[in-house]
Amino acid sequence: MSSFRIQGGVPLTGRVQVSGNKNEALPALACALLTEEPVILRNIPDILDVRVMVDILRALGAEVTYLDAHALRIHTPVLTSTALPLDLGRKVRASILFAGAILGRALQVELPPPGGDVIGRRRLDTHFDGFMALGAEFHAGETYRLHAERLVGVDMFLDEASVTATENLLMAASVAEGTTILQNCASEPHVQGIAHLLNAMGARIEGIGTNRMTIHGVPKLHGADFRIGPDYLEVGSMVGLAAVTGGELTIENAGPEHLRMIRMVFDRLGVKTEVRGEDLFVPGHQDMRIRSDMHGTIPKIDDSPWPHFPTDLMSIAITVATQSQGTVLFFEKMFEGRMFFVDALIGMGAQIILCDPHRVVVVGKSKLLGSRVQSPDVRAGMAMLIAALCAEGTTTIHNIRQIDRGYERIEFKLRALGARIERIEEGE
Repeated sequence: MSSFRIQGGVPLTGRVQVSGNKNEALPALACALLTEEPVILRNIPDILDVRVMVDILRALGAEVTYLDAHALRIHTPVLTSTALPLDLGRKVRASILFAGAILGRALQVELPPPGGDVIGRRRLDTHFDGFMALGAEFHAGETYRLHAERLVGVDMFLDEASVTATENLLMAASVAEGTTILQNCASEPHVQGIAHLLNAMGARIEGIGTNRMTIHGVPKLHGADFRIGPDYLEVGSMVGLAAVTGGELTIENAGPEHLRMIRMVFDRLGVKTEVRGEDLFVPGHQDMRIRSDMHGTIPKIDDSPWPHFPTDLMSIAITVATQSQGTVLFFEKMFEGRMFFVDALIGMGAQIILCDPHRVVVVGKSKLLGSRVQSPDVRAGMAMLIAALCAEGTTTIHNIRQIDRGYERIEFKLRALGARIERIEEGE
């Protein structure tokens, strides 16, 4: 198993281009199954999760061609199977997204419980409640099975604003009979991207970017040529690593229209950023101080569905807070296992109190020392990488497969900015 070895203490400076949005690319790959015509997807990140999704597509009968390193042509004239391979489906959380696409096209699908990060309970009820509302029958056992005589539009209120459930239901409802109204649905940038992709394929979706979308079903969808947007979670990660190392960084084509809340939270942690056209600029050598609330009250940073601060950046923000002067409370509402990675930061010298599975108090600024740590999930792995870059001495991060799942060739991007990082293969 591969590891990263990082020598900390070097400011990361220069210009960097972030990859396409992982959380938009994965459902976009599933969307391509909804049509018999070719779908071209551009700005696809070259990451492990994408490779697994491509393997699943091919197993289902899709012809997948790489036009270049970041562009795919997916053509599925015949869906040769409606059952996902069990071994592949269990490798990636996003395999659940094939449910809506295959059900919409073939009116039946079988898939295993999906894999993904172990960060707490990740319920799937909203997906299957929505499919049943559209007319499907659902059976749960070792695998999940759905079938329907036909899908019919309905006015439904989701019991949670689930991103993947919203995307799944958008796919199925796009080819259902009649009109579907999704209320309390997710509206994250990658959800908006999937709605725009479906519309480019001939769907009729209204209310994109809101929590109430209306989908007028059409008999069939056609091919499209579509570009995936920038990954705002990678943008946030780059802001964090520039801030803690004191580097001056320009993040190119950062999609600043989706960064307002993220920039506000970093500003509260003492990290200033500037929008320069489509780029985001992080000044170097900032005096990072946590901004208290009125009357000197300790500030609280929490996550919530879009447009609030995203849960996937909580690990990054906590690490940044260890390098800011002051005290801040973080409240992770969505996953009861995400906060446990702070043990690694504490072992490196961070002053953090784990109050319960959902809350930590960070007191900064702390001097971090190099250590040996394990990456438990994608975002915690990046948080540990950020900590290593500003730590004194050498840090070794094991289980970097988790980082590879969400960040494309990250060591090459960081080395271009001055980082001392190398990938160590097992046995070296």
